[in-house]
Amino acid sequence: MLERHASRATRRAREFEAFVAGAAGRLLHAATLLTAEAPDDNPRARRLLTLSLAHTYASWDRLRGEDPYDRTRSHLAVRFARGAWHHHGGLGRSRPDPASPLAPLTPQERLVLVLRLHEGVAEEQTAALLGLSPDRVRAICHRATSTLLHRPRGPAPAVTATKAVPS
Repeated sequence: MLERHASRATRRAREFEAFVAGAAGRLLHAATLLTAEAPDDNPRARRLLTLSLAHTYASWDRLRGEDPYDRTRSHLAVRFARGAWHHHGGLGRSRPDPASPLAPLTPQERLVLVLRLHEGVAEEQTAALLGLSPDRVRAICHRATSTLLHRPRGPAPAVTATKAVPS
């Protein structure tokens, strides 16, 4: 009995390690986009990912055919949402890195945009995950993309006058 339990625990650990080896990079990128940190300096994103992976590992035996990537991504999104706007602090309270492409967005806009466009989660799934209506998710996604597409650019380069050389 003890041997069977030990071999199950070993198999579980190997399966989880293989999952992390394959999925951690993409999940960390998504978490970094959510927190709007610099890719090389992202402690909040790493903490968010670590907590999400720990949650997935704790429920590994109960996944029963469910995709562990989807489970981890869902937990990552819910944990970010809770910290970002439900409790008005935590992961979303820190200032985003100005160099982050999603820095001009609110935490909620970043979350919807990352789920919908970066992760390819369907509108209805995103709405269910976040407790919003599909129309609300659509509106947030539209507002976020408009903000990114129409954000003001830096000052235009100075135009120097050139004299025309008579021919």
